[in-house]
Amino acid sequence: MSAEPAATFHVVIHAPLRLRICGLLRQVSELEFGVIRDALKLTDANLSKNLKVLAEADVVVLRKERSPSRTDARRLTWVALTPAGRTALEEHLASLDRIAAGEV
Repeated sequence: MSAEPAATFHVVIHAPLRLRICGLLRQVSELEFGVIRDALKLTDANLSKNLKVLAEADVVVLRKERSPSRTDARRLTWVALTPAGRTALEEHLASLDRIAAGEV
């Protein structure tokens, strides 16, 4: 039986766009940059900026990989929650649940 996550508010994750990014990553092991960009209807620059903030806070990790279907030197960027990021997200969501329940 798993314990309930601690209710800890995470300021970096709480920003609406970063929360949406983390929400997408919550259900998968990793997602490709373009999938996140398209799902959230963002520009490359906006997504990059927010991923940088999340990466600096150890919430996500970025992995570059050559695409077997491309002939140029561009690489794909894969994004995943770190173990610490996954824990921080669950704790943040628990905190939001407590706030919504009036248990501030």
